[in-house]
Amino acid sequence: MPYMRSEKPNAMVFDKQLNYQSVLDGLGQGVMIFDKEDRLVMDNLAARTILGTDLKLIRANGWSAAVALFNTKVVGADNTAESARKKALESARPVRFHIYRAGEYVTCWAAAVHGTGGEVFTMITIESLDWTALSELLDRFRDEVENAARSTKGHTTLITQTLKVPKANESVEQVSRRIGGFVQLISTHMHRIERLMSLFQRLEQVRTGELNEIVRAERRKINLADFIEDFLEGLDEIDLIDPETEAQDYRARITATIPDGMYVHASPSRLTNILHDVLRNAIMYSMKATPIIILSHASAQNQSVQVDVTDQGYGIRAKEFERVFGLFERGRQPQIIGEFGYGLSLYLCKHEIEAMNGKIWFESEENVGTTFSFKLPLWRDDSSSSSSAST
Repeated sequence: MPYMRSEKPNAMVFDKQLNYQSVLDGLGQGVMIFDKEDRLVMDNLAARTILGTDLKLIRANGWSAAVALFNTKVVGADNTAESARKKALESARPVRFHIYRAGEYVTCWAAAVHGTGGEVFTMITIESLDWTALSELLDRFRDEVENAARSTKGHTTLITQTLKVPKANESVEQVSRRIGGFVQLISTHMHRIERLMSLFQRLEQVRTGELNEIVRAERRKINLADFIEDFLEGLDEIDLIDPETEAQDYRARITATIPDGMYVHASPSRLTNILHDVLRNAIMYSMKATPIIILSHASAQNQSVQVDVTDQGYGIRAKEFERVFGLFERGRQPQIIGEFGYGLSLYLCKHEIEAMNGKIWFESEENVGTTFSFKLPLWRDDSSSSSSAST
C-alpha cells in the first residue's frame, strides 16, 4: 500500500497507529490510486461522492474507464488525463488537468506515489465541487431583480397617479421634475440588473471552463494605441458608473500615454471589459477632481506589454490586499462601502487576463492612491494564424 514515510523519529509509531483509508476519507478532495496494471486500488469518500455510480465503472474497468469519463468535452491531446498521468510519472511534481462534471470543469491533479516495495502508483485527486459562489450570486441576482420589480412597479404607479390626479397648484415643470425623479430611480434599477447580468455571464464562463476556449478564438493582433484611443472615445456612449454616483465628467479626468507601434495578442472584448472595470473602480473610489492616468510600455525581455492605471484615490488598506481579487470581496473603508458594487469585477478581470496568458497586480497606499497593472503578451509573427486579424 503506498504512503509517504516521514523521517521523524516517531514515524513508525505514526505509521502503525494510522488507518490510511480513514485518512483518505477525511480529505475534502476526491482521491483515486491506480497501480501499474491500471487497476483502481484505493479511493475515498469524496471521490465516491463526486463520481457517484461512475466510480463503479472505474473499479470494474480500471484506468481505461477513468480516461473515458475524464476526457469528455476535453479539447486537445495535451489536456487529457493520459497526458497528465504520463507527465506526472516522468517527474516528481503533480500535474494539473481538468475533467467535466455536473456542467463545469473541475480541477484535478495527477501525481506519482512510490510504495514501500518500489512500486509506482498513480494518484488522482479531484477538487470538490463548490457551489457556494454561484449560489451567492444567484441569491444576489434574485434579490436585485425582486427589488427592482417592486420598486419599478411602485414608481410607475406613482407616475400614473401623478398624471391622473395632479396636485393642486402644481405647475407642469414641477410635475415634470417629480416624474423625472421616478424615471431616474427606474433607470438605476435597470442599469444594475443589466450590469449584474453581464457579470453573471462572465462568471459562468469562468465556472464552466469555457473562458479559455472563447479567449483562444477571440485573440488577435491589437494596436494598443489605436485601441485605447477608440476605447476612451467610446466612454461617452456608455453608463460606466452607477447612476447613483455623483455626476461628473470622468472622461476629462483620464489621460493616456500609449506608444505607437505597440501590438498585443489579446481578445478585444476582454480587454474592453478589463479597462471598463479597472477605470470604473478608479473613478468611483477617488475624488472627482483628481486625475486618472493610463500608461503602457513594452518589455522586450519577457515579450509583454504592461498597462498601468493610476488614480489618486482612497487607496486600499494593507490588511485588505489579499481580498482584492477575491469573489464578492470589497474594501471596507466608508468611502468604498458608500458606493454600489458587487465585488465581482476584479475577480473576473484576473481570470480574463490570465486566460490571455497575462497577469494582473496592484500597488496601493491608503489615502494616496492605487495603481492597477496588467501585462499582456506582445504580438509575434508566429502567433496563431486564427488570430491574424488586426484591430
